[in-house]
Amino acid sequence: MRSLRRASKQAPATAPPAGGTAGAPVDKATRRSRRRFARRQWRRRWLAWRRVLALVVVLALVGGGIWAVFFSTWLAVETIDVSGAQTVEASTIRARSGIDGGEPLARVDLAAAERRIGALAVVKSVDVVRQWPHGVRISIEERVPIAVVEIGTRLRGMDADGVVFRDYKKAPPGLPRVVTSIGTTSAALREAGQVIAALPEELSLVVDHVQVTTVDQISLVLKDGRTVVWGSAEESDTKADVLATLLATVEAQSYDVSVPSRPTTGP
Repeated sequence: MRSLRRASKQAPATAPPAGGTAGAPVDKATRRSRRRFARRQWRRRWLAWRRVLALVVVLALVGGGIWAVFFSTWLAVETIDVSGAQTVEASTIRARSGIDGGEPLARVDLAAAERRIGALAVVKSVDVVRQWPHGVRISIEERVPIAVVEIGTRLRGMDADGVVFRDYKKAPPGLPRVVTSIGTTSAALREAGQVIAALPEELSLVVDHVQVTTVDQISLVLKDGRTVVWGSAEESDTKADVLATLLATVEAQSYDVSVPSRPTTGP
């Protein structure tokens, strides 16, 4: 028993924990390492939050821009300018466009406005564009009459494309008349328009009217009663030259230039 007590008294104390004596102060190197670690952790967290903050700001700017452009009145239509209108009122063009004042400019359907305006017979072409920040510009090109068409008891203007687009109470001086037959088609009128457009001024002045039956049965009736078989609009420039030569050199009642390389004349 005595030996056991002596052994217990002489037993060494328990070893201190690894890393130093328990309760000993942390050295400077360890503190610096911990501070560096804390700073790295803080930077990582800040970078993550900075990305989130940047994304929120970008989304807010995009959303605000979309609202301002497409839904607010900041960029709304205030003026609608019309150019090129001669025989049709500018107010008619504005009304026909379907564009409303106060409508967000970005939401104006330009193509639909062009379709609506282009449906007017007098309009040959139309261009509708935005003029930021508050305007719309409508530019139109009207059809120009080159002849007057007798349709029943009505006199109507016709352009070089054969489009009938306006009424006349009395045929304007200087415009040849186009006389149609039963069954004359729009294609035939288009051919007639090309024929008339190809006539030189000195020749058109002596034409009383153009008789149109089909696309390849077009004739000119001159003011002195002589007739010219023209055919279709093909080679109209050549036919005009040949006819001018014939009128100057050959006395006849009828001329046929439907085949300009082999013209013929009649008594």
